[in-house]
Amino acid sequence: MTFKEKVSDILGEALEQKPSLFLIDLAITDAFKIIVTLDGDNGVTLQDCIDVSRVVENGLDREEQDFSLEVASAGATSPLRMPRQFKKNIGRKLKVTTAAEKIEANITDANDEFIVLEWTAREPKQIGKGKETVQKRAEIKYEDIKEAIVIITF
Repeated sequence: MTFKEKVSDILGEALEQKPSLFLIDLAITDAFKIIVTLDGDNGVTLQDCIDVSRVVENGLDREEQDFSLEVASAGATSPLRMPRQFKKNIGRKLKVTTAAEKIEANITDANDEFIVLEWTAREPKQIGKGKETVQKRAEIKYEDIKEAIVIITF
């Protein structure tokens, strides 16, 4: 079993103890620095990071392989990567970049295949001069999304 597989197994056990948390990224550098990025359905607390760190730390033997460990939450401005992240952000405003366009809109639904965005736009009237406000709606498949970031408003 490789070091990364061992870390991954231990991390899986740690996350089973906290079902509201999920793994965003696991990276291990050549110098054996373990970098774990987490997210949660209800956010990630400092205590969550400490608990996961302890489980990983206790599951590995420094005599066998010396390592450093960093457990952190996905930042507020980190791009969304997984369907579970999109689902937890329903009702919030996103900036979504696809190959064809950039959209700033509210996410109104998300499932395992696509997200639904809704927004208003000003477009030229079909008859006459001027512009009118129209409601727009788009279903975007996850594989079409290059980047999606939550827009934080105060």
